[in-house]
Amino acid sequence: MPQILIDHSPGLDFDATGFAKEVHQLIPAVVDTRVEDCKTLVREAAQHLVGDGASTEAVVLVEIKLLAGRSAEIRSALTARVTELLRAYVRVPAAFCVEVTELDRETYVFVQHPGQ
Repeated sequence: MPQILIDHSPGLDFDATGFAKEVHQLIPAVVDTRVEDCKTLVREAAQHLVGDGASTEAVVLVEIKLLAGRSAEIRSALTARVTELLRAYVRVPAAFCVEVTELDRETYVFVQHPGQ
């Protein structure tokens, strides 16, 4: 069920697929879920801006969406581990944001569509 969204600066030398695969392994070590349930979208931004534009540092934003009910301690531990993993994958000056958000169990719907 975990949904991972990875947004990053254009042209960033970043093995996003390798990072995502490691995140898929990491999440079940912290949260009660399976690797098979992790789903990731990687989006390279068309442009980015930091501050007034004088900085050339890259930006990587990671959002991990989980069904509500995990403790703040578990979500915080996951955030810390993903942030450390990012440090190993991004080798240029960069601003990171890692956030674990909760999906409302009453309104969240996931469908495994078989196609037509």
